Amino acid sequence: MKNIIIPLLLSLFLIPASAQEHTEKQDSVKTVFVYKIFREIGSTSWIHTQEAFREARQVNACCIILHMNTYGGEVVFADSIRTKILNSDIPVYVFIDNNAASAGALISIACDSIYMRPGANIGAATVVNQSGQKMPDKYQSYMRSTIRATAEAHGADTIITANDTTIKWKRDPRIAEAMVDERIYIPGVIDTGKVLTFTALEAIKNGFCEGEANSVKDVIENKLGIDNYKIVEFKPSFYDGLKGFLMNPMFQGILILIIMGGIYFELQTPGVGFPLLAAGIAALLYFSPLYIDGIAENWEILLFIAGLILIGLEVFVIPGFGIAGVSGITFVIAGLTLSMLQNDMFDFSGVSFDEFFRALATVMTGFILSIGIGIYLSNKLFAKGPFAKVALQTTEQVEDGFIGVENSMKNLVGKTGRAYTVLRPAGKIEIDDEQYDAVAEVSYIEKGEDVEVVRFSHGQLYVKKRG
Repeated sequence: MKNIIIPLLLSLFLIPASAQEHTEKQDSVKTVFVYKIFREIGSTSWIHTQEAFREARQVNACCIILHMNTYGGEVVFADSIRTKILNSDIPVYVFIDNNAASAGALISIACDSIYMRPGANIGAATVVNQSGQKMPDKYQSYMRSTIRATAEAHGADTIITANDTTIKWKRDPRIAEAMVDERIYIPGVIDTGKVLTFTALEAIKNGFCEGEANSVKDVIENKLGIDNYKIVEFKPSFYDGLKGFLMNPMFQGILILIIMGGIYFELQTPGVGFPLLAAGIAALLYFSPLYIDGIAENWEILLFIAGLILIGLEVFVIPGFGIAGVSGITFVIAGLTLSMLQNDMFDFSGVSFDEFFRALATVMTGFILSIGIGIYLSNKLFAKGPFAKVALQTTEQVEDGFIGVENSMKNLVGKTGRAYTVLRPAGKIEIDDEQYDAVAEVSYIEKGEDVEVVRFSHGQLYVKKRG
């Protein structure tokens, strides 16, 4: 009996203790979230970054590691990503696998710590265009300010000595600015006439790298000192990539061009349908990702639709081109522009002038191009090209016998009748027991007075008193 009781008592105490130890061990496992940036910085990178940070919060990550290898990209999206990093409540570290050039350098400097593979580079953040040519100084000025502010965001220590007070930055803003401006001279770091780019060892020496590492695992274990961990890697979905492509400013400009051009061609050849269908699909592709992302609101889309209705009224209902047409075009442009901005209803306090200007420039570029291309193609396709038989090319003149009203009333000229109502000057007359609308040629005519039809013009009978 004794042999049975002792093992039983041991099992009651030891097994729960073992289970508790296992549970504590599981609870101590830290989640490290890894997000790879291996492509050009653009709209897709920005979409992926937002999703990655959202997922990192969902899995309760202890830190985010950016695994970076990029030659740069668009400054506007790099600025959005670096702002996301600076405002993150989760520590963000970057492992530069090979390159962090231009926009990649800006993003890296925003991170809490930078680790670089031996042989990697960081810097060369001068703003260039698509062909690699340096942009005007106003663009460089913005980038200089942005990268300087990013370096300053990491703080500094104030060193007070007997003779002087100095500030020792964690990342020297002046060095960061030298990555953009070749005019900056820093003794022992960079000479004038050269844009600054650091190797791993140079970056460590000047405070722009916390150490060398050979892999993400090396960063986690040997640099961050995390032993018990699991890695969760961001896997972008197909929709994330599609949304990033649709929200690319260049593609949005093309969609705006198709929207405006489709409306223009449909007005040129009403009833064809294809241009209007193309405009509708383009509008759907334009607004859908913006609406799903919460950027475009209902009122902004309704503003765009109201603009289309006003343009339609101006063309098909109201003669000439006046308030309705101008208002319609204004509403369309406003709807397309405001849909790109992160505003809360009519509160634009969080929208910078640069963001508004970029959105407006994108819409206006597409609008102006659509007009120019529309005029050119309408001449090529509809005046002389394959659609010449579809478009209306001739006008029907009155001199040629074409009229737009009933012509039988012309035969009433010279006939007599009586005023069926008072003509002041318009009213009704009665001739041979038939009533007609008429206008008094001179003054007004009382009801019951005899009248004579003197002329017929533009579908209207003109009469005078008889006698």
